[in-house]
Amino acid sequence: MATAALDGIRVLELGNFMAGPYAGTLLADMGADVVKVESPSGGDYTRGLGPFAAGSPDGAGFLRLDRNKRSVALDLKSAAGTSAFRTLVATADVIIENLRVGTLDGLGIGYDVLARAHPRLIYCSVTGYGRTGPDRDRAGLDLVLQAESGLMSVTGEPGRPPVKVGVPAVDLASALYAAFAITVALRARDRTGRGQLIDLSLIESGVSLAIWESSVYLTTGEVPGPVGSAHRLTAPYQAFKTADGYIAIGATTPPIWSAFCRVTGLERLESDARWRDGTTRRERAAELASIIEAVTATRTTDHWMRALSDAGVPCGRINDMAAVFADPHLVERGLFVDLPHPVLGSVRAIGSPLHLSDTPPVMRRAAPLLGEHTREVLAEAGLPAAEIESLVGSGAAR
Repeated sequence: MATAALDGIRVLELGNFMAGPYAGTLLADMGADVVKVESPSGGDYTRGLGPFAAGSPDGAGFLRLDRNKRSVALDLKSAAGTSAFRTLVATADVIIENLRVGTLDGLGIGYDVLARAHPRLIYCSVTGYGRTGPDRDRAGLDLVLQAESGLMSVTGEPGRPPVKVGVPAVDLASALYAAFAITVALRARDRTGRGQLIDLSLIESGVSLAIWESSVYLTTGEVPGPVGSAHRLTAPYQAFKTADGYIAIGATTPPIWSAFCRVTGLERLESDARWRDGTTRRERAAELASIIEAVTATRTTDHWMRALSDAGVPCGRINDMAAVFADPHLVERGLFVDLPHPVLGSVRAIGSPLHLSDTPPVMRRAAPLLGEHTREVLAEAGLPAAEIESLVGSGAAR
């Protein structure tokens, strides 16, 4: 196998839950040596979130979210633990942290201090509201940021109570932005020799996702609301009832609209000016959906999947997780992986969706046990064995 793209890059990750840790995982998948620095008393809070596989000390989500990393348990509130951390920083290219603004500054290991000592260091701070501005000190959680970024206002069915996106979309988007920004900063460092601070906020990540919605508001002044499964700008593009469930259909381009009309027996719509293009169809989307569902509800999902697919009309089932993991296409693509684990033996998980011909992702291990690599990593950083044992013995490390 070719050398992984980020082989030789050392990342220190300090954080909890999703945004910071998933950014670290994305880098680890591409070969970076990601060392998760955790508190000896419990570590990442995600370790304690169930369900738990029999015999596992850590929650199922943590085992998969924090794959490909090594764990070092250090008490950064102790002088000995902070000193050991500074030694680790001397070996690092990148730090990722998603702690409250000022947390590491208060411990004497914030960006300004570390960057003076290590000018090549890339420091990525992921916070709820950023390191500046009137809200900088507020705590940020995905739910709260989905609400305040406007995402919840455009999610769900019209007239119904607010709902969030089914996955932690703001956390995940922030992690993707963080991994992207870090790789950009690494590329810039190749040219300049200097590291830099990346100040990333969940609120801005969430707002940045509203491409269609912001375009509507900034152009017309209309405040967009929820539209269910439908598209905001074109139609038909939503889930429709069938005789035994639902099917998602997108028939927005002229040739696909024509094909859709032929398959469903709705050829009359093609010659009707009310449905001449995606914009006019979207203006009467509810009426159009009723016309379409009067047809789709007469046959099964299987029937429409075959008929529409044969005609080249994009369509899909509303799969649950069981169906997703049984999907032969995804199985053949290699999306699902079995990750080695020191206690469980093997952990089934979703792997990386990235397919690079020369530097593919690497799946080395499930998430580490708390402090599993403390001695190993500290020794690599040059700490004498006696000092490492003193750290462990004193409780400053685990």
